[in-house]
Amino acid sequence: MYRSIHRPSPILLIATVLVLCLAGCGGGDDAVETASAAADPPAAAAADTGADLGSQLDLAGIRFQLPAGWTNEQPSSPMRLAQATIPGTGGSGQLTVFFFGAGGGGGVDANLSRWVGQMTDATSEPVREQFESGDLLVTTVRQAGTLRASTMGTFPSTDQPDYALYGAVVEGPGGPWFFKAVAPQETMDAEAEAFQQMLAQIQVSD
Repeated sequence: MYRSIHRPSPILLIATVLVLCLAGCGGGDDAVETASAAADPPAAAAADTGADLGSQLDLAGIRFQLPAGWTNEQPSSPMRLAQATIPGTGGSGQLTVFFFGAGGGGGVDANLSRWVGQMTDATSEPVREQFESGDLLVTTVRQAGTLRASTMGTFPSTDQPDYALYGAVVEGPGGPWFFKAVAPQETMDAEAEAFQQMLAQIQVSD
């Protein structure tokens, strides 16, 4: 007994060939992009969510590690060597790092005094400390009060009450380097230890 064989109609064959041709010749770039996006979602997600949290920076002769949770950013000014956002329940703050070439940027006392002068309505006298970290000498100052509005077109554009400023001048071969952190006092108080640890771990890079 012979079984009947159902042959596909010519119209169906033509339609199938056209679909295969379009799949092979057209839309290829879209298919590759879609496949790439699907194959590598962790990288895209990391870039969007701040994979550089706590990143190590090697800049202008020094190497240091941002505290966990601090987000490395593209500096908003060519004068800034580095910039990062400081997170906190009191509101976010900002770390800025400056370098003006070996021997540049002025002395320690002048910079600490200038930073303290950016605060008004101080709640206490500024606290100044100094310690060594390898070949580096770190001098810090902290002051709480109202952060005055910037006259340079940078943050803040208006006075910010209940703020804290933590500054540090790092002296050593090829330096000095200048670290300045400002944030609502609640945030800065919570991140004070992290800021100090970052400074204590700074190293001279090769």
